[in-house]
Amino acid sequence: MAYTTLFSNPLHLNQTTNHSSIHFSPTLSVKPNQNLRYSKNLKLSSNRHHATTPSASSSSGVESLVLDEDTTSSLDSIKVFDLNGKEVPISDLWKDRKAVVAFARHFGCVLCRKRADYLASKKDIMDASGVALVLIGPGNIEQARTFAKQMKFEGEIYADPNHSSYEALKFVSGVLTTFTPKAGLKIIQLYMEGYRQDWKLSFEKDTVTRGGWKQGGIIVAGPGKNNISYVHKDREAGDDPEIEDILAACCS
Repeated sequence: MAYTTLFSNPLHLNQTTNHSSIHFSPTLSVKPNQNLRYSKNLKLSSNRHHATTPSASSSSGVESLVLDEDTTSSLDSIKVFDLNGKEVPISDLWKDRKAVVAFARHFGCVLCRKRADYLASKKDIMDASGVALVLIGPGNIEQARTFAKQMKFEGEIYADPNHSSYEALKFVSGVLTTFTPKAGLKIIQLYMEGYRQDWKLSFEKDTVTRGGWKQGGIIVAGPGKNNISYVHKDREAGDDPEIEDILAACCS
């Protein structure tokens, strides 16, 4: 059957609309008369085709359309720790499977606790698609264990005590990305819903000195160490992407 090749390596087309971005993979082929799936609010139109592959979040997050070779190489050398203290290369988390990987601000963060529940609420869909749900936090193994006990998170939890994955992925950082009107309103809403910040975890030394001002994000990756098909980088604290965008990237 005939196929039409839209773009070939090394051509990449980037477009930004309302903080949203799209990227075409090195080779994208479609059948005639076939409509490809695209991320919400993102469209590139020819007469008959709409395409975005891989997808980036259509929320307000800062998007990195293509993880460059240096980034993927550095991720391959980064180690995280499971709740038993076992060291695991981070890229092994998606080497042989697809995974939704959420990066928390820190283990005491009330906004991150909401994110954990927000993702876990769709774990049945992920399970049905053979997709793992993973949460990584900047902190030590004991902090990760406390978070797991408090949240009863059904996915996998890993600690990144050196914050190396956050640095490799170039997540935004700073006081002005943490204390924003939108984040403040969201925290009030979460407290009304019954969520609470763990202040003890929040004020532990490694969190205050290193993790407190660093934002997180969400990626969809695998199978394959360098196969990262979706990237969302929080612009500010609590900047959750649309869950439909994540599910489209991981489970469709």
